[in-house]
Amino acid sequence: MKKKRFSVEQIVAVLKQAELGLPVADLIRQVGISEQTFYRWKKQYGGLQSDQVRELKQVLEENTRLKKLVAELSLDKAVLQDVLFKKVSRPALMKQVVAYVTACHGYSERRARALTRQHRSTQRKPMRRDPRTELRQRMHEIVRTRIRYGYRRVHIMLKREGWSAGRNLVYRLYREEGLALKAKRPRRRRMASHRENKVLPTGPNQAWALDFIHDQLMNGQKFRALTVVDVYTREALAIEVGPRLRGEHVVDVLNRLVRRRNAPNRLFADNGSEFTGHMVDLWAYHHKARIEFSRPGRPTDNAFIESFNGSLRDECLNVHWFETLSEARRQIEAWRREYNESRPHAALGYLTPSEYAGGAVTSVGQNSLTSVGG
Repeated sequence: MKKKRFSVEQIVAVLKQAELGLPVADLIRQVGISEQTFYRWKKQYGGLQSDQVRELKQVLEENTRLKKLVAELSLDKAVLQDVLFKKVSRPALMKQVVAYVTACHGYSERRARALTRQHRSTQRKPMRRDPRTELRQRMHEIVRTRIRYGYRRVHIMLKREGWSAGRNLVYRLYREEGLALKAKRPRRRRMASHRENKVLPTGPNQAWALDFIHDQLMNGQKFRALTVVDVYTREALAIEVGPRLRGEHVVDVLNRLVRRRNAPNRLFADNGSEFTGHMVDLWAYHHKARIEFSRPGRPTDNAFIESFNGSLRDECLNVHWFETLSEARRQIEAWRREYNESRPHAALGYLTPSEYAGGAVTSVGQNSLTSVGG
């Protein structure tokens, strides 16, 4: 907008000269304005005195200042909604907020600090904390190969490699690097129902849990996987993959396991036709094993295998995209070995099933085992 040539005081002085009798033609020629401009001034400012001009000028200046203030407040509100969508409690993180406001919104550092209430000395103070770059890089390498590992299992893996980092430090770095996982399934609270407690095993190879899990290949071909877990040690004894698995395949897997270890006293399974059929029942009678079936609609009756299948799907089936059935067998078997030999388990006091079966039993693992089986 073009800047005005005449102030309000000057316009009122020109109008006063016209009131004193100076011809309008001579006046507009002296001032250098058109006749239309003169009469516009007369319509807007005619009859004003000098004190009234000063008051009008103050009112206009105050209106301009208020408009500018409102615009700044609106802009500040928009900036706050952009950067402070949630509470930032740490001053070190507020430094990044101030830097973002100055870089993206064109604010000066002083104004950005006033907006975020960050003290100048805190903003200018140099960072003295060790950034732990190598530890952060190693954490990224671990979660890159084990995508669904939380910070507790990452901490166990770091301790095995000799890193002297506490769990709280690992948790802080885990959160800062944006490695936190999101729960895929919402937890649903249900009413507690009383049921008869199962007989819990007191040692390995006393009770096995069996179940099926489904998936498909890239071309849409579906396949099933029979999972067998030792209830006491949580060891994944076998994962049999095939396009069609029936009762005879279940018996073949059980016979293969019995050749390597003793037959269990109990089998935990659901009411699927593969487990309730004649062949599995005959195998249990021959090996003097009791089959305990889950109640219809109660998957928590066999919580051990349900938990294992959830880990299998979350850490293996959802991560890989299988092209062939042989590739699926190879990848799933590799994951089973890693699950038994290196994956730490919270229910076992963050031991592996191999360590737990070897006698390194902790009170944490024993208590959690008892609580899950009840």
